[in-house]
Amino acid sequence: MKPAFRAQLFGTVAGLLLAAGLVLSARVVTRAWLKISEPGTVSVTGASRRTVRSDLIVWRAAFTAEAPALLEAQQLLKGHRARVEGFLERQSVTNGVISSVDISPLRRRGPNDDGDAPTTGYRLSQTVEIRSNEVDRTLSLDRACMSLLEEGVPFVPLAPQFMYTRAADAKIEMLAEATRDARLRADQIASEGGRRVKELRSARMGVFQITPLHSNESSWDGMNDTTTLEKSIHSVVQAQFTLE
Repeated sequence: MKPAFRAQLFGTVAGLLLAAGLVLSARVVTRAWLKISEPGTVSVTGASRRTVRSDLIVWRAAFTAEAPALLEAQQLLKGHRARVEGFLERQSVTNGVISSVDISPLRRRGPNDDGDAPTTGYRLSQTVEIRSNEVDRTLSLDRACMSLLEEGVPFVPLAPQFMYTRAADAKIEMLAEATRDARLRADQIASEGGRRVKELRSARMGVFQITPLHSNESSWDGMNDTTTLEKSIHSVVQAQFTLE
């Protein structure tokens, strides 16, 4: 093959390769441009928080009687119960529920803690339970029941439970608030990038949390605090918006 012809052939092949490369590059650029020009999305988390006060209290107290003989313990407990019922009547409590009697044998434990130690007596106990929407008035029973101790009744208030019964209604309202909060966050993010939010594409509700006031506690399956009078309710929504 002559040198001139070889050079011409080489130039022709190089030209064809260059043309093919330009066509391929154009297609890649076109696809990239099309991808960028398509509406994008932005994912944000919106939140809503409220402070609420419990509107239902479950108040409990226990009283006991101990004696060497079961019959004697029963008679002593019967007297305690009569005084407890009188106390509740004086406090205008009409929905107090007194439980059945729980009986526990008392045993003299030796140095080896023998499980077959003889019975030395019996402890009988009952509990009082009050469920009320009058939270403050029911809590005042903690102080008022001191009069029972002065009468010789071993009456001990237990830790009350506090509940917020309107949580279901609040949940619906707070989900809407959390969604609006998510939209505001999406608008801010989009404007910083020179874009605009078009519409909500999807939304997923997060875990609903009822926690003690000022608490940062959380749980993957949600919390429902019953230990405090004042509570915080947290609602979260994970939303995705399309952009223009």
